[in-house]
Amino acid sequence: MPAITAAMVGELRAKTDAPMMECKKALTEADGDMDRAEEILRVKLGSKASKAASRVTAEGVVAAFIDGSKGALVELNCETDFVAKNDDFLNFAATVAKLVATENPADVAALSALPVDGSTVEQVRTGLIAKIGENLAIRRFQRYDVNGKLAAYLHGTRIGVIVEYEGADEQVGKDVAMHIAAMKPVSLSAEQVPADLIEKERSVAAQKAAESGKPAEIVAKMVEGSVQKFLKEVSLFNQAFVKNDKQSVEQMLAAANTNVKGFTMFVVGEGIEKKQDDFAAEVAAQVAAAKKA
Repeated sequence: MPAITAAMVGELRAKTDAPMMECKKALTEADGDMDRAEEILRVKLGSKASKAASRVTAEGVVAAFIDGSKGALVELNCETDFVAKNDDFLNFAATVAKLVATENPADVAALSALPVDGSTVEQVRTGLIAKIGENLAIRRFQRYDVNGKLAAYLHGTRIGVIVEYEGADEQVGKDVAMHIAAMKPVSLSAEQVPADLIEKERSVAAQKAAESGKPAEIVAKMVEGSVQKFLKEVSLFNQAFVKNDKQSVEQMLAAANTNVKGFTMFVVGEGIEKKQDDFAAEVAAQVAAAKKA
Protein backbone atom coordinates (compact mmCIF):
# COMPACT_ATOMS: atom_id res chain seq x y z
CA MET A 1 0.00 0.00 0.00
CA PRO A 2 1.39 3.47 -0.85
CA ALA A 3 2.42 5.73 2.01
CA ILE A 4 -0.26 8.20 3.11
CA THR A 5 1.55 11.52 3.27
CA ALA A 6 0.61 14.67 5.14
CA ALA A 7 0.20 16.43 1.80
CA MET A 8 -2.37 13.84 0.69
CA VAL A 9 -4.29 14.26 3.94
CA GLY A 10 -4.20 18.03 3.50
CA GLU A 11 -5.46 17.82 -0.08
CA LEU A 12 -8.39 15.58 0.90
CA ARG A 13 -9.24 17.80 3.87
CA ALA A 14 -9.27 20.88 1.61
CA LYS A 15 -11.67 19.11 -0.75
CA THR A 16 -14.05 17.75 1.85
CA ASP A 17 -13.62 19.79 5.05
CA ALA A 18 -13.62 16.48 6.92
CA PRO A 19 -11.53 16.00 10.10
CA MET A 20 -7.90 15.19 9.40
CA MET A 21 -7.94 11.76 11.04
CA GLU A 22 -11.05 10.83 9.05
CA CYS A 23 -9.22 11.89 5.89
CA LYS A 24 -6.22 9.75 6.84
CA LYS A 25 -8.46 6.75 7.55
CA ALA A 26 -10.27 7.19 4.24
CA LEU A 27 -7.00 7.43 2.29
CA THR A 28 -5.71 4.33 4.05
CA GLU A 29 -8.88 2.41 3.22
CA ALA A 30 -8.67 3.62 -0.40
CA ASP A 31 -4.98 2.66 -0.75
CA GLY A 32 -4.13 6.28 -1.47
CA ASP A 33 -6.74 6.75 -4.24
CA MET A 34 -7.93 10.34 -3.74
CA ASP A 35 -11.25 9.96 -5.60
CA ARG A 36 -12.08 6.75 -3.78
CA ALA A 37 -11.19 8.35 -0.43
CA GLU A 38 -13.51 11.27 -1.16
CA GLU A 39 -16.26 8.78 -1.97
CA ILE A 40 -15.66 6.95 1.32
CA LEU A 41 -16.00 10.22 3.22
CA ARG A 42 -19.25 11.00 1.43
CA VAL A 43 -20.61 7.67 2.61
CA LYS A 44 -19.48 8.27 6.19
CA LEU A 45 -20.20 11.98 6.49
CA GLY A 46 -23.16 12.44 4.16
CA SER A 47 -23.64 15.56 2.05
CA LYS A 48 -21.15 17.65 4.02
CA ALA A 49 -18.20 16.20 2.14
CA SER A 50 -19.73 16.62 -1.32
CA LYS A 51 -20.77 20.22 -0.62
CA ALA A 52 -17.32 21.15 0.61
CA ALA A 53 -15.74 19.44 -2.37
CA SER A 54 -17.58 21.83 -4.69
CA ARG A 55 -15.86 24.86 -3.19
CA VAL A 56 -13.36 26.63 -5.40
CA THR A 57 -10.48 28.84 -4.36
CA ALA A 58 -8.90 30.28 -7.52
CA GLU A 59 -9.66 33.95 -8.11
CA GLY A 60 -10.84 35.81 -11.19
CA VAL A 61 -14.01 36.87 -12.97
CA VAL A 62 -16.64 35.62 -15.37
CA ALA A 63 -17.79 38.10 -18.03
CA ALA A 64 -20.61 37.91 -20.56
CA PHE A 65 -21.44 39.72 -23.78
CA ILE A 66 -24.59 39.45 -25.91
CA ASP A 67 -25.40 41.28 -29.12
CA GLY A 68 -28.55 39.93 -30.71
CA SER A 69 -28.05 36.30 -31.65
CA LYS A 70 -24.35 36.29 -30.77
CA GLY A 71 -22.96 35.99 -27.29
CA ALA A 72 -20.06 34.76 -25.20
CA LEU A 73 -19.17 33.75 -21.70
CA VAL A 74 -15.52 33.90 -20.59
CA GLU A 75 -13.51 33.17 -17.47
CA LEU A 76 -10.31 35.02 -16.63
CA ASN A 77 -8.17 34.04 -13.66
CA CYS A 78 -5.82 35.96 -11.40
CA GLU A 79 -4.01 35.22 -8.17
CA THR A 80 -5.91 37.30 -5.59
CA ASP A 81 -9.41 38.56 -4.93
CA PHE A 82 -7.98 42.08 -4.75
CA VAL A 83 -6.94 41.97 -8.41
CA ALA A 84 -10.28 40.39 -9.38
CA LYS A 85 -11.84 43.73 -8.38
CA ASN A 86 -9.31 45.83 -10.30
CA ASP A 87 -10.96 48.06 -12.93
CA ASP A 88 -8.30 47.35 -15.57
CA PHE A 89 -8.75 43.61 -15.10
CA LEU A 90 -12.54 43.90 -15.25
CA ASN A 91 -12.37 46.04 -18.40
CA PHE A 92 -10.03 43.51 -19.99
CA ALA A 93 -12.49 40.71 -19.21
CA ALA A 94 -15.32 42.68 -20.82
CA THR A 95 -13.20 43.32 -23.91
CA VAL A 96 -12.31 39.65 -24.20
CA ALA A 97 -15.97 38.59 -23.94
CA LYS A 98 -16.94 40.99 -26.74
CA LEU A 99 -14.09 39.77 -28.96
CA VAL A 100 -15.11 36.14 -28.50
CA ALA A 101 -18.69 36.93 -29.51
CA THR A 102 -17.85 39.09 -32.51
CA GLU A 103 -14.67 37.46 -33.87
CA ASN A 104 -15.34 33.76 -33.19
CA PRO A 105 -11.80 32.61 -32.26
CA ALA A 106 -11.24 28.85 -32.39
CA ASP A 107 -9.50 28.64 -29.02
CA VAL A 108 -7.65 30.69 -26.39
CA ALA A 109 -4.52 30.81 -28.56
CA ALA A 110 -6.47 32.27 -31.49
CA LEU A 111 -8.21 34.71 -29.13
CA SER A 112 -4.85 35.85 -27.75
CA ALA A 113 -3.68 36.75 -31.26
CA LEU A 114 -6.68 38.99 -32.04
CA PRO A 115 -6.02 42.73 -32.42
CA VAL A 116 -7.32 45.16 -29.81
CA ASP A 117 -6.55 48.89 -29.60
CA GLY A 118 -3.38 48.64 -31.70
CA SER A 119 -2.05 45.63 -29.80
CA THR A 120 -3.02 41.99 -29.47
CA VAL A 121 -5.00 40.44 -26.66
CA GLU A 122 -1.83 38.70 -25.50
CA GLN A 123 0.12 41.96 -25.46
CA VAL A 124 -2.62 43.60 -23.41
CA ARG A 125 -2.57 40.66 -21.01
CA THR A 126 1.19 40.76 -20.51
CA GLY A 127 1.02 44.54 -20.10
CA LEU A 128 -1.54 44.11 -17.34
CA ILE A 129 0.69 41.54 -15.66
CA ALA A 130 3.51 44.06 -15.58
CA LYS A 131 1.22 46.82 -14.32
CA ILE A 132 -0.71 44.83 -11.70
CA GLY A 133 2.06 42.49 -10.62
CA GLU A 134 0.08 39.25 -10.78
CA ASN A 135 -0.20 36.48 -13.31
CA LEU A 136 -3.41 36.72 -15.36
CA ALA A 137 -4.84 34.05 -17.63
CA ILE A 138 -7.73 33.61 -20.03
CA ARG A 139 -8.93 30.19 -18.94
CA ARG A 140 -11.94 29.32 -21.11
CA PHE A 141 -14.85 30.66 -23.14
CA GLN A 142 -18.07 29.57 -24.79
CA ARG A 143 -19.49 31.34 -27.83
CA TYR A 144 -23.05 31.29 -29.16
CA ASP A 145 -24.42 32.20 -32.59
CA VAL A 146 -28.05 31.09 -32.58
CA ASN A 147 -31.31 31.36 -34.48
CA GLY A 148 -33.26 31.93 -31.26
CA LYS A 149 -32.51 34.18 -28.30
CA LEU A 150 -29.81 34.51 -25.66
CA ALA A 151 -30.03 35.61 -22.04
CA ALA A 152 -27.21 36.11 -19.54
CA TYR A 153 -26.98 36.40 -15.79
CA LEU A 154 -23.94 37.28 -13.70
CA HIS A 155 -23.97 36.65 -9.97
CA GLY A 156 -21.42 39.27 -9.06
CA THR A 157 -18.36 38.38 -11.09
CA ARG A 158 -17.85 34.82 -9.86
CA ILE A 159 -20.75 32.96 -11.51
CA GLY A 160 -21.94 33.51 -15.06
CA VAL A 161 -24.64 31.87 -17.17
CA ILE A 162 -25.76 32.13 -20.78
CA VAL A 163 -29.02 30.49 -21.84
CA GLU A 164 -30.16 29.75 -25.39
CA TYR A 165 -33.94 29.75 -25.64
CA GLU A 166 -36.99 30.34 -27.84
CA GLY A 167 -39.96 32.34 -26.57
CA ALA A 168 -41.60 35.74 -26.66
CA ASP A 169 -40.98 36.75 -23.05
CA GLU A 170 -37.36 37.87 -22.55
CA GLN A 171 -37.80 37.90 -18.78
CA VAL A 172 -38.26 34.12 -18.83
CA GLY A 173 -34.81 33.69 -20.37
CA LYS A 174 -33.28 35.91 -17.69
CA ASP A 175 -35.16 34.04 -14.96
CA VAL A 176 -33.85 30.70 -16.22
CA ALA A 177 -30.29 32.04 -16.30
CA MET A 178 -30.66 33.25 -12.71
CA HIS A 179 -32.12 29.89 -11.68
CA ILE A 180 -29.16 28.04 -13.20
CA ALA A 181 -26.69 30.25 -11.32
CA ALA A 182 -28.50 29.47 -8.07
CA MET A 183 -29.23 25.75 -8.51
CA LYS A 184 -26.28 24.73 -10.72
CA PRO A 185 -27.81 21.96 -12.86
CA VAL A 186 -25.40 19.86 -14.91
CA SER A 187 -27.76 19.22 -17.83
CA LEU A 188 -31.13 20.14 -19.31
CA SER A 189 -32.81 16.79 -18.64
CA ALA A 190 -32.20 13.67 -16.56
CA GLU A 191 -31.37 11.77 -19.76
CA GLN A 192 -28.46 14.13 -20.43
CA VAL A 193 -26.74 13.78 -17.04
CA PRO A 194 -23.24 12.36 -17.71
CA ALA A 195 -22.99 8.62 -17.09
CA ASP A 196 -19.90 8.97 -14.89
CA LEU A 197 -21.76 11.26 -12.49
CA ILE A 198 -24.66 8.80 -12.29
CA GLU A 199 -22.35 5.85 -11.61
CA LYS A 200 -20.50 7.75 -8.90
CA GLU A 201 -23.79 8.64 -7.22
CA ARG A 202 -25.00 5.04 -7.58
CA SER A 203 -21.81 3.77 -5.93
CA VAL A 204 -22.20 6.10 -2.97
CA ALA A 205 -25.90 5.24 -2.63
CA ALA A 206 -25.14 1.53 -2.76
CA GLN A 207 -22.58 1.78 0.02
CA LYS A 208 -24.94 3.80 2.21
CA ALA A 209 -27.82 1.41 1.57
CA ALA A 210 -25.66 -1.65 2.29
CA GLU A 211 -24.91 -0.28 5.76
CA SER A 212 -28.64 -0.38 6.57
CA GLY A 213 -28.55 -4.17 6.87
CA LYS A 214 -31.82 -4.51 4.97
CA PRO A 215 -32.59 -7.29 2.44
CA ALA A 216 -31.03 -7.07 -1.00
CA GLU A 217 -34.29 -6.22 -2.77
CA ILE A 218 -34.90 -3.34 -0.36
CA VAL A 219 -31.33 -2.14 -0.78
CA ALA A 220 -31.78 -2.15 -4.57
CA LYS A 221 -34.90 0.00 -4.26
CA MET A 222 -33.10 2.38 -1.89
CA VAL A 223 -30.25 2.77 -4.37
CA GLU A 224 -32.57 3.38 -7.31
CA GLY A 225 -34.54 5.91 -5.28
CA SER A 226 -31.36 7.78 -4.40
CA VAL A 227 -30.25 7.85 -8.04
CA GLN A 228 -33.61 9.13 -9.24
CA LYS A 229 -33.57 11.84 -6.57
CA PHE A 230 -30.06 12.83 -7.71
CA LEU A 231 -31.17 13.05 -11.36
CA LYS A 232 -34.02 15.39 -10.44
CA GLU A 233 -31.71 17.57 -8.39
CA VAL A 234 -29.12 18.07 -11.13
CA SER A 235 -31.26 18.32 -14.29
CA LEU A 236 -32.67 21.76 -15.07
CA PHE A 237 -36.14 20.75 -16.26
CA ASN A 238 -36.79 18.66 -13.13
CA GLN A 239 -35.63 21.24 -10.60
CA ALA A 240 -38.13 23.29 -8.59
CA PHE A 241 -38.15 26.79 -10.08
CA VAL A 242 -36.43 29.23 -7.71
CA LYS A 243 -39.10 31.92 -8.11
CA ASN A 244 -41.98 29.48 -7.55
CA ASP A 245 -41.04 26.15 -5.95
CA LYS A 246 -44.59 24.84 -6.51
CA GLN A 247 -43.71 24.14 -10.14
CA SER A 248 -40.74 22.65 -11.91
CA VAL A 249 -38.68 24.61 -14.43
CA GLU A 250 -40.22 22.44 -17.15
CA GLN A 251 -43.72 23.39 -16.01
CA MET A 252 -42.81 27.06 -15.82
CA LEU A 253 -41.40 26.98 -19.36
CA ALA A 254 -44.49 25.22 -20.72
CA ALA A 255 -46.74 27.84 -19.13
CA ALA A 256 -44.63 30.59 -20.69
CA ASN A 257 -44.52 28.83 -24.10
CA THR A 258 -40.73 28.88 -23.94
CA ASN A 259 -38.16 26.25 -24.93
CA VAL A 260 -34.65 26.20 -23.49
CA LYS A 261 -32.20 24.64 -25.93
CA GLY A 262 -28.98 24.85 -23.95
CA PHE A 263 -26.91 26.70 -21.39
CA THR A 264 -23.37 27.32 -20.19
CA MET A 265 -22.39 28.09 -16.61
CA PHE A 266 -18.91 29.12 -15.47
CA VAL A 267 -17.93 29.34 -11.81
CA VAL A 268 -14.65 31.13 -11.16
CA GLY A 269 -11.87 28.70 -10.38
CA GLU A 270 -14.05 25.60 -10.75
CA GLY A 271 -11.71 22.62 -10.67
CA ILE A 272 -8.70 24.73 -9.71
CA GLU A 273 -7.21 24.63 -6.23
CA LYS A 274 -5.14 27.47 -4.91
CA LYS A 275 -1.82 26.51 -3.35
CA GLN A 276 -2.04 26.19 0.42
CA ASP A 277 1.27 27.42 1.80
CA ASP A 278 2.70 25.31 4.64
CA PHE A 279 -0.56 23.39 5.04
CA ALA A 280 1.15 20.02 4.63
CA ALA A 281 3.48 20.84 7.50
CA GLU A 282 0.53 21.89 9.63
CA VAL A 283 -1.27 18.64 8.87
CA ALA A 284 1.83 16.58 9.61
CA ALA A 285 2.25 18.24 12.99
CA GLN A 286 -1.36 17.67 13.94
CA VAL A 287 -1.34 14.04 12.81
CA ALA A 288 1.82 13.43 14.84
CA ALA A 289 0.22 15.06 17.88
CA ALA A 290 -2.90 12.92 17.47
CA LYS A 291 -0.77 9.75 17.35
CA LYS A 292 1.01 10.70 20.57
CA ALA A 293 -2.29 11.40 22.26
